[in-house]
Amino acid sequence: MSIESFIAEYGLAAIFLGAAFEGETSVVTGGLLAHQHLLPLWGSAAAAVTGSFFADQLFFFAGRKYRDTKRVRRIAEKPAFAKALDTLDRHPTIFILGFRFLYGLRTISPIAVGTSHVPARTFVVLNAISALVWGVVFTGIGYVFGDGLIELVGRVMPRQKLVGVAILVGIAALIIAGFRLWRGRRARAAGEGQARATAAASSTSD
Repeated sequence: MSIESFIAEYGLAAIFLGAAFEGETSVVTGGLLAHQHLLPLWGSAAAAVTGSFFADQLFFFAGRKYRDTKRVRRIAEKPAFAKALDTLDRHPTIFILGFRFLYGLRTISPIAVGTSHVPARTFVVLNAISALVWGVVFTGIGYVFGDGLIELVGRVMPRQKLVGVAILVGIAALIIAGFRLWRGRRARAAGEGQARATAAASSTSD
């Protein structure tokens, strides 16, 4: 099976899963592949939209159904969770429309919304609108800027453009994953420092 046939066979499923559990890199890649006529543009965008929508619905209902369990309570202790709830309380509609565009809050936010008093119907509507905008925008980015990326890869690997694109996508994914890991460690360190400061203040007052 050629790489073109493999992409045509499994590409949309990969975009769906990538949009659900990875993020923008998979969706931009889908737009790029659509630019190369290896996948239909509408199919790439639809896979991105539906993958993102269904994943966040799953996280929302998990937060709503299991909010009193130990696992969700442990998640709720994270600083990012408290930040998500605080923003949700102040700007509920804007937050639900925008959380998937925010690094460090995308996965935890629908769980946080699920533990709140936001009606499920409201979340479904706003989540659908947000997923539609997010999927179309990032697919469009890959499609519109496909020419420049393919030209760049063609200069370096003129006979293996698709392999070169795959390498660049892999590097981008690693950079994003590293950035998210650094942000997560920084947030945890800040949370631990705040907890120690609170404990110290409590012991001093006693």
